[in-house]
Parts: sequence; structure tokens; C-alpha cells
Amino acid sequence: MSQHNISGSEAFNRTPSVIIRSVKTGGMRRRRNRTAMAFVAGAAAAVIGGVVAAIAIFGPGLAGG
Repeated sequence: MSQHNISGSEAFNRTPSVIIRSVKTGGMRRRRNRTAMAFVAGAAAAVIGGVVAAIAIFGPGLAGG
């Protein structure tokens, strides 16, 4: 069997070999903001659609009463 002397090797170094912080995070932030805005717009459209549907269903009965 062979013996490996890697006591001073980078295999035991606890620091990451690739620094990820050098990558700009703007793209992910923009994507998250876009997703949040799409969710808010969808929720607002659902609420407006529900109000319009309620007016269409109950409107004639309320106006005639």
C-alpha cells in the first residue's frame, strides 16, 4: 500500500478554494423583485376579478332593492 503525505496540502485548508462573493448579486435580486411584483399583480387581478364577479352576480338584486 502506498502512503500519501498530504499534511501540508490544501486538502486540509478550511477556506473555500473559489470565492463566490466576487460575483455580483444584482441579477438574483432583480429576478426576486420581478417574481414578487408578478405575484402582487396576480393577486390584485384576482381581487379585482372577484369584485367584478360579485357586482355582476349581486348587482342587479342590490340595485332593485
